[in-house]
Amino acid sequence: MIVGPTASGKSDLAMSLARSIGEAEIVALDSMQVYRGMDIGTATPTSAEQAEVRHHLIDLVDPSEEFAVAELQARAVAAIDDIRSRDAVPVLVGGTGLYVRAVIDDLRIPGRYPEARREIEAEPDTKALHRRLAALDPLAAGRMESTNRRRVVRALEVTIGSGRPFSSYGPGLANYPATPFVQVGLRWDRDRLDERIAARYRQQVAGGFLDEVRDLAAGPISRTASQALGYKELLAHLRGELTLDEALELAVVRTRRFARRQERWFRRDPRIGWLDAPANPGDVLSVCGAVSIRP
Repeated sequence: MIVGPTASGKSDLAMSLARSIGEAEIVALDSMQVYRGMDIGTATPTSAEQAEVRHHLIDLVDPSEEFAVAELQARAVAAIDDIRSRDAVPVLVGGTGLYVRAVIDDLRIPGRYPEARREIEAEPDTKALHRRLAALDPLAAGRMESTNRRRVVRALEVTIGSGRPFSSYGPGLANYPATPFVQVGLRWDRDRLDERIAARYRQQVAGGFLDEVRDLAAGPISRTASQALGYKELLAHLRGELTLDEALELAVVRTRRFARRQERWFRRDPRIGWLDAPANPGDVLSVCGAVSIRP
Protein backbone atom coordinates (compact mmCIF):
# COMPACT_ATOMS: atom_id res chain seq x y z
CA MET A 1 0.00 0.00 0.00
CA ILE A 2 1.67 3.21 -1.21
CA VAL A 3 0.30 6.36 0.43
CA GLY A 4 1.18 10.03 0.59
CA PRO A 5 -0.06 13.50 -0.29
CA THR A 6 -1.23 14.56 -3.72
CA ALA A 7 1.53 15.12 -6.31
CA SER A 8 4.01 13.07 -4.27
CA GLY A 9 4.62 10.54 -7.05
CA LYS A 10 2.61 7.62 -5.67
CA SER A 11 1.36 6.43 -9.05
CA ASP A 12 4.81 6.63 -10.64
CA LEU A 13 6.29 4.63 -7.79
CA ALA A 14 3.48 2.06 -8.01
CA MET A 15 4.23 1.59 -11.72
CA SER A 16 7.95 1.20 -11.06
CA LEU A 17 7.27 -1.28 -8.27
CA ALA A 18 4.88 -3.30 -10.43
CA ARG A 19 7.50 -3.48 -13.18
CA SER A 20 10.12 -4.56 -10.64
CA ILE A 21 7.95 -7.31 -9.15
CA GLY A 22 6.84 -8.58 -12.55
CA GLU A 23 3.57 -10.31 -11.75
CA ALA A 24 1.80 -7.33 -10.17
CA GLU A 25 -1.35 -5.30 -10.70
CA ILE A 26 -2.31 -1.88 -9.36
CA VAL A 27 -5.42 -1.10 -7.32
CA ALA A 28 -6.21 2.63 -7.22
CA LEU A 29 -7.87 3.82 -4.02
CA ASP A 30 -8.76 7.32 -5.19
CA SER A 31 -12.13 8.98 -4.66
CA MET A 32 -12.01 10.80 -8.01
CA GLN A 33 -10.24 8.39 -10.39
CA VAL A 34 -13.39 6.26 -10.20
CA TYR A 35 -15.11 8.82 -12.47
CA ARG A 36 -15.00 8.47 -16.24
CA GLY A 37 -13.93 11.54 -18.16
CA MET A 38 -12.03 13.01 -15.21
CA ASP A 39 -8.59 11.81 -16.23
CA ILE A 40 -6.40 14.87 -16.65
CA GLY A 41 -7.33 16.62 -13.41
CA THR A 42 -7.07 13.43 -11.34
CA ALA A 43 -3.75 12.36 -12.90
CA THR A 44 -5.30 9.05 -13.90
CA PRO A 45 -2.71 6.60 -15.30
CA THR A 46 -2.45 6.87 -19.07
CA SER A 47 -3.78 4.30 -21.52
CA ALA A 48 -0.20 3.19 -22.17
CA GLU A 49 0.45 2.67 -18.46
CA GLN A 50 -2.78 0.74 -18.05
CA ALA A 51 -1.87 -1.42 -21.06
CA GLU A 52 1.54 -2.18 -19.55
CA VAL A 53 0.32 -2.90 -16.01
CA ARG A 54 -3.25 -3.88 -15.29
CA HIS A 55 -5.10 -1.31 -13.15
CA HIS A 56 -8.27 -1.72 -11.11
CA LEU A 57 -10.94 0.74 -9.84
CA ILE A 58 -10.39 3.39 -12.50
CA ASP A 59 -13.23 4.86 -14.61
CA LEU A 60 -15.97 2.92 -12.85
CA VAL A 61 -18.90 5.36 -12.99
CA ASP A 62 -20.10 8.50 -14.78
CA PRO A 63 -19.51 11.88 -13.10
CA SER A 64 -23.27 12.23 -12.65
CA GLU A 65 -23.26 9.39 -10.11
CA GLU A 66 -22.37 9.46 -6.44
CA PHE A 67 -19.88 6.78 -5.43
CA ALA A 68 -19.81 5.71 -1.79
CA VAL A 69 -16.76 4.44 0.07
CA ALA A 70 -18.59 1.18 0.83
CA GLU A 71 -18.88 0.52 -2.91
CA LEU A 72 -15.18 1.15 -3.45
CA GLN A 73 -14.33 -1.05 -0.47
CA ALA A 74 -16.32 -3.97 -1.89
CA ARG A 75 -14.79 -3.56 -5.35
CA ALA A 76 -11.28 -3.24 -3.96
CA VAL A 77 -11.58 -6.41 -1.89
CA ALA A 78 -12.90 -8.27 -4.93
CA ALA A 79 -10.03 -6.95 -7.09
CA ILE A 80 -7.40 -7.91 -4.50
CA ASP A 81 -8.83 -11.43 -4.21
CA ASP A 82 -8.88 -11.72 -8.01
CA ILE A 83 -5.25 -10.60 -8.30
CA ARG A 84 -4.11 -13.04 -5.64
CA SER A 85 -6.07 -15.87 -7.29
CA ARG A 86 -3.79 -15.43 -10.30
CA ASP A 87 -0.65 -15.56 -8.11
CA ALA A 88 0.04 -11.89 -8.74
CA VAL A 89 0.85 -9.16 -6.24
CA PRO A 90 -1.68 -6.38 -5.57
CA VAL A 91 0.02 -2.97 -5.37
CA LEU A 92 -2.43 -0.54 -3.79
CA VAL A 93 -1.96 3.19 -4.24
CA GLY A 94 -3.98 6.12 -2.97
CA GLY A 95 -4.15 9.41 -1.18
CA THR A 96 -7.78 9.25 -0.05
CA GLY A 97 -7.21 8.32 3.59
CA LEU A 98 -10.66 6.97 4.38
CA TYR A 99 -10.64 4.77 1.27
CA VAL A 100 -7.25 3.38 2.27
CA ARG A 101 -8.38 2.60 5.81
CA ALA A 102 -11.65 1.08 4.61
CA VAL A 103 -9.72 -1.46 2.54
CA ILE A 104 -6.66 -2.27 4.64
CA ASP A 105 -8.61 -2.39 7.93
CA ASP A 106 -11.89 -3.80 6.57
CA LEU A 107 -13.87 -1.00 8.21
CA ARG A 108 -17.57 -1.48 8.83
CA ILE A 109 -19.11 1.24 6.66
CA PRO A 110 -22.54 2.51 7.77
CA GLY A 111 -25.27 2.97 5.15
CA ARG A 112 -26.60 6.21 3.67
CA TYR A 113 -29.73 7.93 4.99
CA PRO A 114 -30.60 10.77 2.59
CA GLU A 115 -33.76 11.91 4.38
CA ALA A 116 -31.94 12.28 7.68
CA ARG A 117 -29.06 14.03 5.93
CA ARG A 118 -31.34 16.59 4.27
CA GLU A 119 -32.83 17.52 7.64
CA ILE A 120 -29.37 17.80 9.20
CA GLU A 121 -27.92 19.85 6.33
CA ALA A 122 -30.70 22.40 6.80
CA GLU A 123 -28.93 23.54 9.98
CA PRO A 124 -26.10 25.94 8.97
CA ASP A 125 -24.48 26.04 12.43
CA THR A 126 -21.96 23.18 12.55
CA LYS A 127 -21.25 23.66 16.24
CA ALA A 128 -24.97 23.33 16.97
CA LEU A 129 -24.96 20.06 15.05
CA HIS A 130 -21.96 18.91 17.08
CA ARG A 131 -23.85 19.66 20.31
CA ARG A 132 -26.75 17.61 18.97
CA LEU A 133 -24.36 14.76 18.19
CA ALA A 134 -22.84 15.02 21.67
CA ALA A 135 -26.29 14.50 23.19
CA LEU A 136 -26.97 11.45 20.99
CA ASP A 137 -23.50 9.91 20.73
CA PRO A 138 -20.95 11.58 23.04
CA LEU A 139 -18.24 9.08 22.10
CA ALA A 140 -18.46 9.96 18.40
CA ALA A 141 -18.65 13.69 19.18
CA GLY A 142 -15.49 13.43 21.25
CA ARG A 143 -13.61 11.92 18.32
CA MET A 144 -14.04 14.92 16.01
CA GLU A 145 -13.62 18.68 15.85
CA SER A 146 -16.81 20.61 16.48
CA THR A 147 -16.08 22.61 13.30
CA ASN A 148 -15.53 19.63 10.99
CA ARG A 149 -18.88 19.81 9.24
CA ARG A 150 -18.38 16.83 6.95
CA ARG A 151 -17.64 14.45 9.82
CA VAL A 152 -20.28 15.88 12.16
CA VAL A 153 -23.02 15.69 9.52
CA ARG A 154 -22.07 12.12 8.59
CA ALA A 155 -22.06 10.97 12.22
CA LEU A 156 -25.46 12.54 12.83
CA GLU A 157 -26.83 11.11 9.58
CA VAL A 158 -25.90 7.58 10.64
CA THR A 159 -26.97 7.99 14.26
CA ILE A 160 -30.39 9.38 13.35
CA GLY A 161 -30.95 7.35 10.21
CA SER A 162 -29.92 3.95 11.58
CA GLY A 163 -31.21 4.43 15.11
CA ARG A 164 -27.87 3.38 16.59
CA PRO A 165 -24.83 5.45 17.61
CA PHE A 166 -22.28 6.18 14.94
CA SER A 167 -19.54 5.06 17.35
CA SER A 168 -21.10 1.59 17.57
CA TYR A 169 -19.90 0.79 14.05
CA GLY A 170 -16.33 0.31 15.19
CA PRO A 171 -13.49 1.56 17.38
CA GLY A 172 -12.96 4.61 15.18
CA LEU A 173 -10.16 5.78 12.93
CA ALA A 174 -7.87 6.41 15.89
CA ASN A 175 -7.44 2.64 16.25
CA TYR A 176 -4.66 1.05 14.16
CA PRO A 177 -4.98 -2.74 14.30
CA ALA A 178 -2.66 -5.31 12.75
CA THR A 179 -3.12 -5.53 8.98
CA PRO A 180 -1.76 -7.90 6.32
CA PHE A 181 -0.85 -4.91 4.13
CA VAL A 182 2.63 -3.39 4.15
CA GLN A 183 2.23 0.39 4.01
CA VAL A 184 4.83 2.71 2.52
CA GLY A 185 4.49 6.49 2.65
CA LEU A 186 6.15 9.12 0.45
CA ARG A 187 7.25 12.38 2.04
CA TRP A 188 8.58 15.57 0.49
CA ASP A 189 9.98 18.80 1.80
CA ARG A 190 6.89 21.02 1.90
CA ASP A 191 8.33 23.74 -0.30
CA ARG A 192 9.23 21.19 -2.96
CA LEU A 193 5.80 19.56 -2.73
CA ASP A 194 4.17 22.98 -3.10
CA GLU A 195 6.21 23.52 -6.25
CA ARG A 196 5.18 20.12 -7.62
CA ILE A 197 1.50 20.89 -7.03
CA ALA A 198 1.73 24.18 -8.94
CA ALA A 199 3.76 22.59 -11.73
CA ARG A 200 1.27 19.76 -12.12
CA TYR A 201 -1.60 22.20 -12.60
CA ARG A 202 0.39 24.02 -15.27
CA GLN A 203 1.04 20.73 -17.04
CA GLN A 204 -2.60 19.68 -16.76
CA VAL A 205 -3.88 22.93 -18.26
CA ALA A 206 -1.37 22.60 -21.09
CA GLY A 207 -2.64 19.04 -21.57
CA GLY A 208 -6.29 20.03 -22.00
CA PHE A 209 -7.65 20.18 -18.44
CA LEU A 210 -9.93 23.14 -19.19
CA ASP A 211 -11.47 21.32 -22.16
CA GLU A 212 -12.03 18.27 -19.97
CA VAL A 213 -13.89 20.40 -17.43
CA ARG A 214 -15.87 22.10 -20.19
CA ASP A 215 -17.05 18.67 -21.40
CA LEU A 216 -18.08 17.77 -17.86
CA ALA A 217 -19.99 21.01 -17.43
CA ALA A 218 -22.06 20.18 -20.52
CA GLY A 219 -23.70 17.23 -18.74
CA PRO A 220 -25.00 16.32 -15.31
CA ILE A 221 -22.33 16.14 -12.64
CA SER A 222 -22.69 14.87 -9.09
CA ARG A 223 -21.94 17.02 -6.06
CA THR A 224 -18.96 14.81 -5.23
CA ALA A 225 -17.40 15.07 -8.68
CA SER A 226 -18.05 18.82 -8.92
CA GLN A 227 -16.17 19.38 -5.65
CA ALA A 228 -12.96 17.72 -6.85
CA LEU A 229 -9.92 19.95 -6.51
CA GLY A 230 -9.15 21.75 -9.73
CA TYR A 231 -12.52 20.87 -11.23
CA LYS A 232 -14.38 22.99 -8.69
CA GLU A 233 -12.30 26.06 -9.49
CA LEU A 234 -12.37 25.60 -13.26
CA LEU A 235 -16.13 25.10 -13.16
CA ALA A 236 -16.34 28.46 -11.35
CA HIS A 237 -14.20 29.96 -14.13
CA LEU A 238 -16.54 28.58 -16.80
CA ARG A 239 -19.49 30.14 -14.95
CA GLY A 240 -17.72 33.49 -15.20
CA GLU A 241 -17.03 33.75 -11.46
CA LEU A 242 -13.21 33.66 -11.75
CA THR A 243 -10.60 34.38 -14.37
CA LEU A 244 -8.54 31.39 -15.44
CA ASP A 245 -5.52 32.68 -13.51
CA GLU A 246 -7.64 33.22 -10.40
CA ALA A 247 -9.13 29.73 -10.69
CA LEU A 248 -5.72 28.11 -11.00
CA GLU A 249 -4.26 30.13 -8.16
CA LEU A 250 -7.18 29.14 -5.93
CA ALA A 251 -6.85 25.49 -6.97
CA VAL A 252 -3.15 25.51 -6.07
CA VAL A 253 -3.84 27.07 -2.65
CA ARG A 254 -6.62 24.60 -1.84
CA THR A 255 -4.60 21.63 -3.08
CA ARG A 256 -1.64 22.61 -0.92
CA ARG A 257 -3.96 22.78 2.10
CA PHE A 258 -5.38 19.39 1.16
CA ALA A 259 -1.87 17.95 0.95
CA ARG A 260 -1.21 19.14 4.52
CA ARG A 261 -4.37 17.38 5.69
CA GLN A 262 -3.30 14.21 3.90
CA GLU A 263 0.10 14.37 5.58
CA ARG A 264 -1.49 14.76 9.02
CA TRP A 265 -3.89 11.88 8.34
CA PHE A 266 -1.19 9.43 7.29
CA ARG A 267 1.32 10.60 9.90
CA ARG A 268 -1.05 9.39 12.61
CA ASP A 269 -0.77 5.80 11.36
CA PRO A 270 2.20 4.16 13.13
CA ARG A 271 2.14 1.23 10.70
CA ILE A 272 3.41 3.29 7.75
CA GLY A 273 7.10 3.12 6.84
CA TRP A 274 8.19 6.47 5.39
CA LEU A 275 10.50 7.13 2.46
CA ASP A 276 11.96 10.43 1.30
CA ALA A 277 10.77 11.04 -2.25
CA PRO A 278 11.63 10.49 -5.01
CA ALA A 279 11.83 6.80 -4.17
CA ASN A 280 12.43 3.66 -6.21
CA PRO A 281 11.25 0.04 -5.98
CA GLY A 282 14.35 -0.94 -4.04
CA ASP A 283 13.46 1.61 -1.36
CA VAL A 284 9.97 0.15 -1.08
CA LEU A 285 11.24 -3.41 -0.79
CA SER A 286 13.69 -2.31 1.91
CA VAL A 287 10.78 -0.94 3.94
CA CYS A 288 8.96 -4.23 3.45
CA GLY A 289 12.00 -5.90 4.99
CA ALA A 290 11.41 -9.52 5.87
CA VAL A 291 7.72 -9.34 5.00
CA SER A 292 6.91 -11.38 1.92
CA ILE A 293 4.95 -9.49 -0.74
CA ARG A 294 4.17 -12.66 -2.64
CA PRO A 295 0.63 -14.08 -2.26
